[in-house]
Amino acid sequence: MAHIASQYWELTKPRVVALIVFTALVGMFLAVPALPPWRESVFGLLGIWLAAASAAAINHLIDQRIDKVMARTANRPLATGTLRPVQVLVFALALGALSMAILVLLVNVLTAALTFASLIGYAVIYTGFLKRATPQNIVIGGIAGAAPPLLGWSAVTNMQGQWDWAHALLLVLIIFVWTPPHFWALAIFRREDYARALVPMLPVTHGVAYTRWQILIYTVLLVLITLLPTAIGMSGLFYLGGAVVLGLVFLWYAWRLLDPPDEFFAMRMFNYSVVYLMALFAFLLVDHWLLPWLPGAGAVAGGLEWQRLD
Repeated sequence: MAHIASQYWELTKPRVVALIVFTALVGMFLAVPALPPWRESVFGLLGIWLAAASAAAINHLIDQRIDKVMARTANRPLATGTLRPVQVLVFALALGALSMAILVLLVNVLTAALTFASLIGYAVIYTGFLKRATPQNIVIGGIAGAAPPLLGWSAVTNMQGQWDWAHALLLVLIIFVWTPPHFWALAIFRREDYARALVPMLPVTHGVAYTRWQILIYTVLLVLITLLPTAIGMSGLFYLGGAVVLGLVFLWYAWRLLDPPDEFFAMRMFNYSVVYLMALFAFLLVDHWLLPWLPGAGAVAGGLEWQRLD
């Protein structure tokens, strides 16, 4: 029984979903000046988690042929025959239906609609079509995977503030531009797998050298975009310092990847990209919400306010 439960748990891609939920959580905290409302936060995160888990399970279902021939995915539940397609389908639909019920009844309809669009975008449009149709699959389909901060923001505000859409979409843009260098680094390392599975990933269709330059271009663009939260007054100097340091390291990886020391270097860049995104959003969270609550921060803020009034 425990083994079967672990197989269902694997269908949800827990590590990927954890990153999704974390970025949604940061979106919630950045959306309001104080603590976000507990009900919308708790049930919003639960609904987003269930929707992401449902999309992951559908991904397993659609990709079962590919998974069987790729070394990275050969041990997945459907690839090994531990679970049958009908079991995965029922599981995915149940998670998706529960997600929508929670978001509609306990959060708001807008968040439910945005979450459903994200689910369909990843599970159906990207996995079912784009992944096999174009080497730009991860670029076009990346918008679905970039949506969680918008979903979190919407859950606690219903997008009623005048800056809500602009600020929330900036967070989406950061993840959207981060996705290609993140995933193409993995695709370089696993290019033989993708070629064997007939998936037109960029290293397969255009070669490794071309992909390395694309990674560098997107990384430069990413670093520039991550400066925007400070430029528009959304975040302060603490976030800016963290973003610059994290970005410089990412740029070093992208530049070094042009002439890597070994074949495994692309995988090291992929692993760093995950740490990068988590740390970047952690800096956003600390800068926006935790720093003002530190001892002395209120006095400093009050002094600044007094100076402005004087």
